[in-house]
Amino acid sequence: MIRRRTLASAAVLLTGALLTSCSSDIPPDAPAVASGSADSGGDKPSKFFQQDDYERQLALAEQTPKGPAGKPWEQMLAPEMTGTARYRKKGSGGVHLCFSNAGVFNPWRQVGLKNMKAEVKLHEEITDFTVLDAQGKDDKQISDIQELAGDKDCDALIVSPNTTATLTPAVKEACGKLPVIVFDRGVETDCAVTFVNPIGGYGYGAVAADFLVDQVEPKGKILALRISPGVDVLETRWSAAKIAFDKSELDVVDVKFTDGDPAKTKSIVADALARHGSIDGVWMDSGATAVAAVEAFEDAGVDVPPLTGEDQQDFLQAWKDKKLTAIAPTYPTFQWRTPVIAALRVLDGKQVPKEWKLPQPTVTQDNLDEYLRDGMPPLHYAMCGCQKLPGFPEDWGGEK
Repeated sequence: MIRRRTLASAAVLLTGALLTSCSSDIPPDAPAVASGSADSGGDKPSKFFQQDDYERQLALAEQTPKGPAGKPWEQMLAPEMTGTARYRKKGSGGVHLCFSNAGVFNPWRQVGLKNMKAEVKLHEEITDFTVLDAQGKDDKQISDIQELAGDKDCDALIVSPNTTATLTPAVKEACGKLPVIVFDRGVETDCAVTFVNPIGGYGYGAVAADFLVDQVEPKGKILALRISPGVDVLETRWSAAKIAFDKSELDVVDVKFTDGDPAKTKSIVADALARHGSIDGVWMDSGATAVAAVEAFEDAGVDVPPLTGEDQQDFLQAWKDKKLTAIAPTYPTFQWRTPVIAALRVLDGKQVPKEWKLPQPTVTQDNLDEYLRDGMPPLHYAMCGCQKLPGFPEDWGGEK
């Protein structure tokens, strides 16, 4: 049973500013400005930490979402609804929906785009769906947004920004021409009709850390593995974890950056075992190299300690096959379905939340079998909400 910690006991005062981004979908040119030393993995308070947002996310995690059961992509947490009557589509013609995508530069985004395209197919009123891929480049996405908001006759525009600040002017300009739905990463303007995103990095980091606090004996040695410094969503994950660990009796002996490299991950684990004698738990800010961490303990001939990962198929399979003690917080790819639903609501003049906060489910031992599916590729994200979509599993690389 995972212990729930009250906000009052968890909160400590830190300072900084929060930029809104995504979780698993870090751009190939993500900034690498450390909040601490590269060796320490950022032991100092992160400049991205914001107390109010931390408290809000942990509070949202305790709430029951509103919406249809079994369809988390249609659910919403603490919604503050806004009217959209001015955007109601006139006439009887079909809907031309447009999407400016930051890119498909990793498996999380590739699974997500498949989800979005499949969601579009469910709505016969969408007769045209135009997607422009920015390929992880800000300048291209600025041009893409201008094109879609200009001469493409789009009825509504969905934007997943490549970066926050740089894309803000282009989004603001588009907002003056047609209804805009932003999702995944945010921008520094609230002109969009709605901003779709899950609970966030603090919620992710806290779930993972609380699991280890429950599973590891007091004074146990924790190895924290991070991908890279200076990426806002990863910094918020670590900030929430550090709060939990600082309040516990666990000893975080190392905080190291892996660069998302399996070989480097194995080397870090081997070095930690050599220097500390044992490691009693592993916290990760992303599950990309979770399997490599597992293999490193096996290579050393020691038991794999409790660890955290993510909802990638390869980790879930290793978890089950090796009977690991594990948990997988998620940044669910089912969120890619929601902007399509939101756009149609807007064009129908129905209310939507100004910020559409989605639930952020966690894979646990109790529900592992619900998300592990035979025949899916290793880098498939199980929290896709795609199992009943047209073309599944073949269109997602799986076997029927």
